[in-house]
Amino acid sequence: MAFYEENPHQITKADMVVAIPSFNEAETIGRTAELAAKGLTDFFGNLKCVLINCDNHSADGTKEAFLSAPGEIPKIYLSTPPGVHGKGNNLRNLFEKVRELEARAIVVVESDIKNFAPFWIKNLGEPILKGAGYVCPLYVRHKYEITLTSSIVYPLIRCLYGRRVRQPNAGDFGFSGKLVDAFLDSPVWTESVQHFGIDIWMTTIALNARLPICQAFIGAPKVHRLKDPYAHLSVLFHQIVGTIFDMMEVYPDFWKQVKWSKPTALYGTDIHEVETPLPVEINATRLHERFLQGFDKYTNMWQLIYDQTVCPKLQEIRSMGLQHFSFPTQTWARILYDAALAYHRAEASEKDRILDSLLPLYLGKVLSFVKKTERMSVQQAEEYIENECMIFEENKPYIVKIWE
Repeated sequence: MAFYEENPHQITKADMVVAIPSFNEAETIGRTAELAAKGLTDFFGNLKCVLINCDNHSADGTKEAFLSAPGEIPKIYLSTPPGVHGKGNNLRNLFEKVRELEARAIVVVESDIKNFAPFWIKNLGEPILKGAGYVCPLYVRHKYEITLTSSIVYPLIRCLYGRRVRQPNAGDFGFSGKLVDAFLDSPVWTESVQHFGIDIWMTTIALNARLPICQAFIGAPKVHRLKDPYAHLSVLFHQIVGTIFDMMEVYPDFWKQVKWSKPTALYGTDIHEVETPLPVEINATRLHERFLQGFDKYTNMWQLIYDQTVCPKLQEIRSMGLQHFSFPTQTWARILYDAALAYHRAEASEKDRILDSLLPLYLGKVLSFVKKTERMSVQQAEEYIENECMIFEENKPYIVKIWE
């Protein structure tokens, strides 16, 4: 799909690639490229390395900022055609280029990470060279920072595919060249995968490829430029949850056989200093309002989708009021399993509406999590999430049964 390529050093082979996807990132990509090059020089100086910017035809000077960034590592610039956006499309260009270069190890980092450091390249790349197929980062996160991951992505991926990968859609990762064909040959290449769904799509394929997976401890929060966490919530929710459901349709023979989850190896635990994440403010009143609004729009649909025990339970939760609000995890697991089945059976035109109807219930689950954990430390909140995941696993026979 690559529309345009600049390869000033005429690189045709590489052992290791660091890729930086971008769209209009001229302000940040130069620094990221410089630090990534330093990471390659410091930790992988004995290998043939290359930096690749896979871009969306940026018009702000991203290409020039990338190619002129300091560093000894040769660079390649790739771009999608004008008007073709999305991180997934960037990475598809990368997969094709990696296959051409016959690279052994690939690390992908986002272009706007304010606290990115060269050792991140080491922690994400070294496990691949030692035999891992895929590496997910493990950042220090505030308990309310990634509620979509904590409430849906982690519990579902863990119980479906049997591996405890805490941040499976973190945006940065390492992967083996052995996975490139699996990525390029996947039967799922939706609009969602071309955008925000790409990270969880890659992790799911990796989990089903039977290659070793590990997590790389970063020891720091991941600090982006300031963004409103709710600005793109609906789009993010649709694309990420929709991709999880789409991938369930591809791999039922695998996930139906998985009984319980196993721990995932953790690399890089020798980091001496662990930073404290910045606080995250949550508007509990707004979450409660969004949850209640769902009843006006979706009650009839919920009655069609969910098991007969669920809707009375939702009415009970609705009647609690904000002060005593609580959303039982067993009910939440049942809701996600029923939603996945409804999505599986639905016509293409109905799938978006199923996801629309799930969003206010997710916001109710987030509110319940906030109420339960407001006095907990980050570590205590993590233990609470682990206990919730065990409830998902205990109830997994339900989704196996209804899917069949």
